[in-house]
Amino acid sequence: MWQEKEHDAYKAGGKLPEPSVCPQCGAVFHQGRWQWLRVPEGAHSATCPACHRVHDHFPAGFLTLKGDFFQAHHDEIMNLVHNEEKRERSEHPLKRIMAVEARGDEVLVTTTDIHLARGIGEALHHAYRGNLEYHYNPGQNLLRVEWEH
Repeated sequence: MWQEKEHDAYKAGGKLPEPSVCPQCGAVFHQGRWQWLRVPEGAHSATCPACHRVHDHFPAGFLTLKGDFFQAHHDEIMNLVHNEEKRERSEHPLKRIMAVEARGDEVLVTTTDIHLARGIGEALHHAYRGNLEYHYNPGQNLLRVEWEH
């Protein structure tokens, strides 16, 4: 029997009726993807995968920020993190920061999408250098990114 290589419980098992609107965030499923559009009349209701992850407290991406440089430039770096999320989210409704949690000298940023965690890490590395590491778990479709400087 054929086994699915990657299973993501947060992706729709079948095609959603079009158009559909997420009752939590207002994103619209149209032409096979979630978009920021004006809600069409008669749209079906369906919770988008990002809102589903937020509701379940089940992130896809974990980004850990740490180091002396990070501590010294905390506000500036966190502005970059949030600006990167705003830029991505403006075109991709499923790419969102779920939470930002201070953990002693570190900050943990959780995301609804693995690509957002990777993109924020790359933006930090591009802007400030430092050490950037990725740990991907394909069985869980989960990415852990660590940036230290």
